[in-house]
Amino acid sequence: MRAPTGDQYELEFGDLTATITQVAAGIRTLRYGGADIVEPFPEDATPPSADGIVLMPWPNRVKDGVWELDGVPQRLALTEPALGNASHGLLRYRPYTLVERSDSAVTQAATIYPEAGYPFILDTTVTHELDTEGLTVTHTVTNRGDRSAPVAIGAHPYLRIGDVPATQLRLTVHAGTRFETDDRLNVTGETPVAGTRFDLSEGAVVADLDLNDGFGDLRAPAEHVLAAPDGRTVTLWGDASFAYVQVFTHRAFATKEAGEVALAVEPMTAPANALNTGQGLHWVEPGETWTAEWGIRPRGFASDSYLASWG
Repeated sequence: MRAPTGDQYELEFGDLTATITQVAAGIRTLRYGGADIVEPFPEDATPPSADGIVLMPWPNRVKDGVWELDGVPQRLALTEPALGNASHGLLRYRPYTLVERSDSAVTQAATIYPEAGYPFILDTTVTHELDTEGLTVTHTVTNRGDRSAPVAIGAHPYLRIGDVPATQLRLTVHAGTRFETDDRLNVTGETPVAGTRFDLSEGAVVADLDLNDGFGDLRAPAEHVLAAPDGRTVTLWGDASFAYVQVFTHRAFATKEAGEVALAVEPMTAPANALNTGQGLHWVEPGETWTAEWGIRPRGFASDSYLASWG
């Protein structure tokens, strides 16, 4: 039987291993010394709750699936029908084409062709590489059309540290603002986090959090740290393009027991509804290529000495 996520690319760099999927260029597994550092899902399953997928050419939600281009309404397919929104871009269920691969890296490509609500032609690539930093993910977007195209990039990894329960894990996010939302999870405003329960700069126990929130005004460099009591950490980092992050504490994740927390920490180059607000959007000019990079860095694991020897 063929996997629902298409071809599976197995990567290895010392004690780091990963499985990258053809569909959505997703991260199905990422392990360090056998310990999961993202939530895995079975090969015979689709990604539960967008686990590990690439979000292009917008992350998160577009309210009502409607935005304006040069004064003309654009109507996207409502891919989140329960809330009436267009969610997570156009490549979520599409297969990528293999460009290049090695033992420790794979590059895949996908083209976005004009469709309802998004009349642009973009060539995109995603490179997943295991290296001395852990996993490095590099995105490129090239505009093949004749007009400037609005683009934002996101990804949807769920972080973990082996089998350490959420009651023992602490999450630190250095953000100055939070995006408030309505009952359909659409952004209604941006407010400071100082003095509120959304200030995660000193760290908070994951099991105590109840979040499905975007954050901005990130401290540079953007680093979001999940820490275990034994000193192990998993850091999600982003370059200057990834100026926003979504944090989601999911208590109904398909591969977990009811009530257990799956923690999504989603790097984004723009917040939700950016096609309407313009905030964080990158307008890629005809012929231009935009490159953005993020990654996942494990530290404090028994195999760290191996990575250090490569540094």
